[in-house]
Amino acid sequence: MMSRHILIVEDEKKIADLLCDYLKAAGFRTSTQNNGERVIAQIKKDPSDLILLDIMLPGKDGMELCREIRQFSNIPIIMITARVEEIDRLLGLELGADDYICKPFSPREVVALVKAIFRRLNAEPLTHNLVSGPISLDYKTHQVMIDKQVLNLTPNEFGLLKILMSQPNRVFSRSELINRVQGYDFEGYDRTIDTHIKNLRKKIAQKLPGQEIISTVYGVGYKFSALAD
Repeated sequence: MMSRHILIVEDEKKIADLLCDYLKAAGFRTSTQNNGERVIAQIKKDPSDLILLDIMLPGKDGMELCREIRQFSNIPIIMITARVEEIDRLLGLELGADDYICKPFSPREVVALVKAIFRRLNAEPLTHNLVSGPISLDYKTHQVMIDKQVLNLTPNEFGLLKILMSQPNRVFSRSELINRVQGYDFEGYDRTIDTHIKNLRKKIAQKLPGQEIISTVYGVGYKFSALAD
């Protein structure tokens, strides 16, 4: 089996080299890019399995790149940021990033986060698909259809919908969703779940306007409301 390919988009050479060393030691193949203007072309020429994407870059910044990548790919994206403001991290998630890591960081923590994302993507599928009214979720293809139209979801959005649909009307706490979907927990992740849920709701609403499929149970978490066939 070929090793997973990680693209590191980082203009600070010492950080890029450090990440390369640790990821290679963990068995991953890596490539780097230090200019935002060249990232899209590199992704299309040499597809990656995951992108570590710095926010502050020459050319195009990470936020703009994340938005552009999400127009043609659902590849997992981990934002790397030196900005400590919560709004910056959440904006990256709203644009479609799967996760974030803040500078200064431990390279071992980055490797652990990358491995957690791949463990989730490689998890054994259940033996059946999920169907609720016009929504169908296919475990093997990681595809969601609404009224026979494909719903383009990021890996985290797919994971959230899968967990919620697996037990309709059951309330899942934020911490449970973090552990089951992200597979890796540290301070601040409760807000990332809120942002992923917000994005998921927005995408479903485009296909099923006026229907509240995922509802908030205040002080507890979220639940999926089963739909009539």
